[in-house]
Amino acid sequence: MLVIKEVFAAGYRSLRHIRFPVEPLSVFVGANGTGKTNLYRSLQLLQSAATGALTRDLAAEGGFDAVYWAGQRSARDPVRVRLGVRLSGEGTGDYNLDYNVETGLVELLGAGFQLEPQIKAETLVYEACKRSKTLLERRGPRGHCLDEEGLKRPLGSEILPSETALGSLQDAAAFPDLHLARRTMLEWRFFHDFRTDAGSALRQPCLAVTSPTLASDGSNLAAVFATLAHIREDTVDLDRAFDDAFPGARLVIPAPDRHATFGVIFPDFPKRVFEPSELSDGTLHFLALAGALLSYRLPPFIALNEPETSLHPDLLEPLARMIVAASKRTQVWLVTHSEPLADAIARYGGVSPRRVVKRKGETWIDGLRLNGDFGEEEAEDA
Repeated sequence: MLVIKEVFAAGYRSLRHIRFPVEPLSVFVGANGTGKTNLYRSLQLLQSAATGALTRDLAAEGGFDAVYWAGQRSARDPVRVRLGVRLSGEGTGDYNLDYNVETGLVELLGAGFQLEPQIKAETLVYEACKRSKTLLERRGPRGHCLDEEGLKRPLGSEILPSETALGSLQDAAAFPDLHLARRTMLEWRFFHDFRTDAGSALRQPCLAVTSPTLASDGSNLAAVFATLAHIREDTVDLDRAFDDAFPGARLVIPAPDRHATFGVIFPDFPKRVFEPSELSDGTLHFLALAGALLSYRLPPFIALNEPETSLHPDLLEPLARMIVAASKRTQVWLVTHSEPLADAIARYGGVSPRRVVKRKGETWIDGLRLNGDFGEEEAEDA
């Protein structure tokens, strides 16, 4: 599977123009209102390009009036939101796949609804051994894709202006590199808003289906735990993390029948199993994060947005240790406003948190140079 090496975003909300590297464990910390969530959201929108839902998701945010860079700009600048990612494969021959997509409004005589976003440009470039070739190139309604034999195939009229070619070209045999890029991006997981109210899926039994990976909404959490306990038959890491967070408590994972569930035995009530419906919001939230970070099979990329929400300060150190442990198995990327969590991850993971700031209304990262590398901090007027 491919790993993320670099992300690019321009014209999206507070992201005027930013390119930054992605490490095996990336931590971004900053105050509210600096644009941390916009960095996170740009990655989600790249996944939307892989699903084919990019323009729909931009429209759901309020359309271009809501998402386009609202800072100072020239009237001649085209109204565009541009996103890009570099995916890298390692092995016998290192290589990169660079995907870029550009969206804008419907042209005066274009086919589409007046205010809907449309794909203006899209490319996928393969690079290896200092040589590159463009596998996908699209400009407006026209474009082509290279097939496995290196022949150009026109995109044709089947792909609508509101659809990405990345999400539409499903022939894996004809377009293997495009298929690999799409499949990698589809397997990313974003965890940012686990519901813990009375109607939350986390509090309900779920169907007993082998679940090696947690769903983004946590709806299969009980099945993830059951998979570890009764399919893999290994809950050592999960039990250690739970005891780290709740000393003396025990996570109970009964063998499932039609449904899977779990419970907790607390030291003050050693003969009583507390069901998910009885657990506190913080306890349930921590268990959901444990399911995301300690599941049987981790996705190739996990993004966390303020995972400390609703957690007691005593749980930040155990959470940091779980995050660091997960980063040994996959890429982990998170944004947080919790300095204690960022500091704990730095201690256990040996990584330096990157500070997200606002410069003249623009989201930036301290120490990020204009070429996309981290070095000395840029001057304020750069």
